[in-house]
Amino acid sequence: MNKEPHVAELELSFPALDRALFEVPDPARLTAASPSRHPPRFLLLYGSLRSRSYSRLLSFEAARLLTAMGGEVRLFDPSGLPLPDDAPDTHPKVQELRQLAAWSEGMVWCSPERHGAMTGVMKSQIDWIPLSTGAIRPTQGKTLAVMQVSGGSQSFNAVNQMRVLGRWMRMLTIPNQSSVAQAYAEFTEEGRMKPSSYYDRVVDVMEELFKFTLLTRDLGPCLLDRYSERKESAEATAQRVKQSAI
Repeated sequence: MNKEPHVAELELSFPALDRALFEVPDPARLTAASPSRHPPRFLLLYGSLRSRSYSRLLSFEAARLLTAMGGEVRLFDPSGLPLPDDAPDTHPKVQELRQLAAWSEGMVWCSPERHGAMTGVMKSQIDWIPLSTGAIRPTQGKTLAVMQVSGGSQSFNAVNQMRVLGRWMRMLTIPNQSSVAQAYAEFTEEGRMKPSSYYDRVVDVMEELFKFTLLTRDLGPCLLDRYSERKESAEATAQRVKQSAI
């Protein structure tokens, strides 16, 4: 019977590794030399255009909480945002969304669940935020909280999908999340959320988002620095030098 070797018995050689680009994580880099002093900046996106949109009302509750904690909050109104690729990126609503995404340090995405998924309105907003703008990735390293509302029993399809998108956008999605079932029964006629365990969870999620944002907003260059990208950059630089010498 073969026995797996103990890690201490492994030969620590790395024939596939470029040792010049390999870095040992340094705890000193996880402390910002000059921590930001401005209020954390949050962008909230919601996924419904209905006159009484529960995802919008839930986003308003989240905005109030983040503001009470000392954050600076912006909500994007998706009304008038064209479908992706159905208008140039110079469209005023697209520019507004992209500028807010660049401004923010954390985001909240809140969508209804429709046909077992996030809405097209929600996905369109995310699709209009580019993965890169030149050398800048507008969402990389920003924190993200995901929430959803449902007309029926509690579900997590929309938040699970948004988590996948957050990872794809290189965002730091916090562990906690909110899913409000039968949302029509959870808000007053005036649009305020009623006291409930659902509301308590929203408070939990916003507290966690705020803390994670404070912890990470100055550390993006360290947290998201990748060996593969350092290698790619070094190879591109070597190629440019080689070409210039010809």
